[in-house]
Amino acid sequence: MHHNNKTLTGIWHGLYSYPAFEQPVFFVATLISFAQLVSGATHEAQVGQEGAPLTVFAAVDGQVAGTDVSFQKRYDGTGGWSHVVHYEGTLSADGHEIEGEWTIPGDWSGRFMMIRGEGASEKAIRKVFAIV
Repeated sequence: MHHNNKTLTGIWHGLYSYPAFEQPVFFVATLISFAQLVSGATHEAQVGQEGAPLTVFAAVDGQVAGTDVSFQKRYDGTGGWSHVVHYEGTLSADGHEIEGEWTIPGDWSGRFMMIRGEGASEKAIRKVFAIV
């Protein structure tokens, strides 16, 4: 499946980390981009109340300008998650990686990375993420 590098359309595997914690959080993003606009959805595993596993969902809305990618991730309320996270990243030359920083204004920030393509998986992204 060949991607036009100018578009972010596709399935992305990502990780984001909090400054204070060792383990990054894995997520999958399904993005659709048209011209400079990008939208889509993410899902990720979290730990819910009493330690039960919980899958939380978010809507993605943003824009692309050259290699600069910025989007907002708005959680849909599942498990009490309803906040908005701002992502600012840079698209790699081959169009298959986005790397940068996420911020919850006035609260937290950390780094994130997303990859797409045939070999994209949680294992693959964990490997790349650890190197960076």
